[in-house]
Amino acid sequence: MKITYLGHSALLVESEGKSVIIDPFLTGNPNSGVKPADIKVDAVLLTHAHNDHFGDTIGIAKANDCPVVAPVELANYCVEQGVTAVGMNIGGSHQFDGFKVKYTLAFHSSSLTLDDRVVYGGEPAGILLTMGGKTLYHAGDTALFGDMKIIGELNRIDIAALPIGDFFTMGPEDARIAAQWIGAPKVLPLHYDTFPAIEQDVEAFCAALKEDGIEGIALGNRDSLEV
Repeated sequence: MKITYLGHSALLVESEGKSVIIDPFLTGNPNSGVKPADIKVDAVLLTHAHNDHFGDTIGIAKANDCPVVAPVELANYCVEQGVTAVGMNIGGSHQFDGFKVKYTLAFHSSSLTLDDRVVYGGEPAGILLTMGGKTLYHAGDTALFGDMKIIGELNRIDIAALPIGDFFTMGPEDARIAAQWIGAPKVLPLHYDTFPAIEQDVEAFCAALKEDGIEGIALGNRDSLEV
């Protein structure tokens, strides 16, 4: 499994000839440096509906003629925009061609702010993505919650991608606890430094994880790692 960080919470994940993008906030993301037209994927996966996660979903799905996988209410909105979508819900899983998706709890909110209205996006979620025998847990935007222990106990998670920005999600202290509960050997910090309100010392966070025997990996934009 190859994971490429595209800024904020956007990840490009590739394995065995298949690729997906999670939460493709590229346009308007000062830390992306990637154009939506450059993205070639087999599916777009969404954790929730906020604009800084939904981002370029529709354009990427249309350009690649690929499905959007999302919580059901958000998937229904995507269908209205003229793309194919698979609506799932928390606790549900599905084996797609080359990858498996399971939705988990996340504690946050979920809506799209449009010019003329606000669209309810259903429940926010995390994603357990399995490709090539490896599992990534993308927690989405979330607070710390006790069932992260259960997620860790029931799944062999090879790497966890956790928000650390505070203000809108859990901050570094809570994310450190989350990492301990999840039990993954590697943690990729997300959702920080994009805006002033979520600026964080990511190196200090990774150093704290090291004290717990966990490898924190702070990727630069467009940098990749292999799991």
